[in-house]
Amino acid sequence: MTPRAPMTKRLLVLALVFGLTAGYVAYAMEPEPVPLRQTFAAMDTNAGRWRMSSAPKLDPKILDVLGVDDYVNRIYRGSRDEAVSLYVGYYQSQREGDTIHSPMNCLPGAGWIPIETRMVDLPIAGRAPIRVKRVVIEKGLDRQVVLYWYQSHGRIIANEYWSKVAMVYDAVRLNRSDAALVRVVTPVNDAAGGQQAADARAVDFVQALFPQLESHLPS
Repeated sequence: MTPRAPMTKRLLVLALVFGLTAGYVAYAMEPEPVPLRQTFAAMDTNAGRWRMSSAPKLDPKILDVLGVDDYVNRIYRGSRDEAVSLYVGYYQSQREGDTIHSPMNCLPGAGWIPIETRMVDLPIAGRAPIRVKRVVIEKGLDRQVVLYWYQSHGRIIANEYWSKVAMVYDAVRLNRSDAALVRVVTPVNDAAGGQQAADARAVDFVQALFPQLESHLPS
């Protein structure tokens, strides 16, 4: 047996235990659906210096796969015509197959390859910094910076696995499994500051947007 074999076995056992626990929660606990404080249709079209330029509707087939109860999908423009896209998908409860899809699974399916991934802490006015996942993705010659996190009951989680653990914990403790995926994407333009400028742009947008999210998502 190789040195890695015991670790692999332990991981498989943990995955099995988690799967059984999640299954129990999904089919026995039946968490109660929790609606938004306000629907996303009522979300302000401005966020700081950012102005909504369009709100593309998602294809019904995509919505059927996502299983969201409400969502917002918008393109914003800054004062210097920079572009940032926002997607927020909200789930009143995550049972019967309707669970949050990780961008790390969806982006490669759309042809975007993650080439750089790390956690970053973003300062937010009026509260402690939030930790989000930052991913640089690439398709051909195009690159984009992605910031995303999972948000539930005022809790911000940047890791897919810990978000699942939190879902099970909250379902048992509070009979709730509501949560949202928040994703911000902006292109990398080498002629306009490159990746550093894209990072700054994405962070600036998140800082402007965050108070709005808290007024819509349940605490």
